[in-house]
Amino acid sequence: SLFVVVSFLVLGCQVQAAAPAWDFDSVHSRFYFEIDHTYAKVRGFFEDVSGTFLFDPDNPAESKIRLKITVKSIITNERKRDTHLLGNEFFDVKNYPLITFESTGISHREDGQYVVEGKLTVKDISRDIAVPLTFLGKKDNPLHPGETVGGFESRFRIDRLEYGVGTGKYYRMGVIGKDVDVLVSLEMIRKE
Repeated sequence: SLFVVVSFLVLGCQVQAAAPAWDFDSVHSRFYFEIDHTYAKVRGFFEDVSGTFLFDPDNPAESKIRLKITVKSIITNERKRDTHLLGNEFFDVKNYPLITFESTGISHREDGQYVVEGKLTVKDISRDIAVPLTFLGKKDNPLHPGETVGGFESRFRIDRLEYGVGTGKYYRMGVIGKDVDVLVSLEMIRKE
């Protein structure tokens, strides 16, 4: 009968479930950066990182990541520098308040290593990038029973000039490098 055929198809097919949703632990999730300044390294971070994070280590094809970084949350521990970075010469925060990343595919490499392909958008300039993602693991949250906490990390390098962050004037002068080393450190939580 039709009922038997439909039942067989439903039970016989493996249905891929969507990856579980994780929430950002805003106190322990940061978008860090490091760049050369003459002979020194300048380090800073964006304090406000949010978005959508659907991740299943056993089902990366159904996983999706969308990050939203609020540019005005930049901190380099030097107010004058932060103000300069937010101005027209660099991030132009009045016109471009957000940096975004949206994955287009996630694939597993080995152990806890994944590759996330997607679009990084800075100042309305979008570029396709592929970045490594390390799944550090998950465990019951010792501070909040009924929650699971998971750790994720990504390290990569981008050329800030490709995204219009600066004109290249300070790079040509030998003052500020063009390559930015990025560390995305995420502690994510979800209810059980």
